[in-house]
Amino acid sequence: MRIGFDIGGTKLAAIGLDEDGVERARLRRPVPESFDGVVDAVVEMVAELASAGVHAPGVGVSLPGVITRDGEISMIVNLPWLEGRPLRQALEARLGCPVALANDANCFALSEATDGAGAGAEVVFGVILGTGVGGGLVVRGEPLVGANASAGEWGHNPWPTPGGAGVPCACGRFAQGCVETWLNGAALTRDYAALGGAQATAAEIGARAAAGEALAADTVARYAERLAQALASVINLLDPDVIVLGGGLSEIDALYRLVPAAWGAHANVAQPATRLVRARYGPESGLRGAAWLTPSIVSAVAGPS
Repeated sequence: MRIGFDIGGTKLAAIGLDEDGVERARLRRPVPESFDGVVDAVVEMVAELASAGVHAPGVGVSLPGVITRDGEISMIVNLPWLEGRPLRQALEARLGCPVALANDANCFALSEATDGAGAGAEVVFGVILGTGVGGGLVVRGEPLVGANASAGEWGHNPWPTPGGAGVPCACGRFAQGCVETWLNGAALTRDYAALGGAQATAAEIGARAAAGEALAADTVARYAERLAQALASVINLLDPDVIVLGGGLSEIDALYRLVPAAWGAHANVAQPATRLVRARYGPESGLRGAAWLTPSIVSAVAGPS
């Protein structure tokens, strides 16, 4: 069996999967606002899972931050009490088993590459489109972290097309905005309002477009064109077999038709073979991906046979 944890901004979730990826148990509680509190909570939840018959040789943990190849927390904005602290070592000492930490976008991509919408593909790029824009990359079943722990993080690249009045990003790096400021939920809402629409959330705009509202459909089409431009640069650089969309905006059905129809105009090949698909597990992928980390940790700790 495998055990995975997802430590988010407000929730601490745990899951137990069997070897076939079938969920055997799930737990959830608020995130403690201290380092020791998080360690205690994880240890307690592992014990709860054990009492439910879920036992695993290691534990995987998904976190919304920069996690190095050595599994150390380099930066984690939403959980400052964990930044720079030895979470992996503390958990291993308390649990007596190997623990792996990974970025939540990498866990999302790993889940979808393992038994989700990208299962069986050699190169899978996972995209999260929501309040922020993130990404993770899985190659031959293993998350690619990179020398700077930033592989797949396309959301804070500069917008690829010259011109346009970009919105300054919170990262403060690019005057015309990052990819995130052009493709997050706020960008869709802002564009709809600029075209004359009433105040609406990204989800509402997507629903209105699906229901036939012309203004909403136009807004979604404009968004799809921008997404196609940005993903074309991913195709040019990584040439993934599959791009999996997650996050709230991934629920807009029209994207899976409009984006592949448009990205060839911006890619090195006119008709990319890359598939664009919706995440199979949606919001659960990060948690499931953390559980799928377990075999990697065990083999890494055990070393070659």
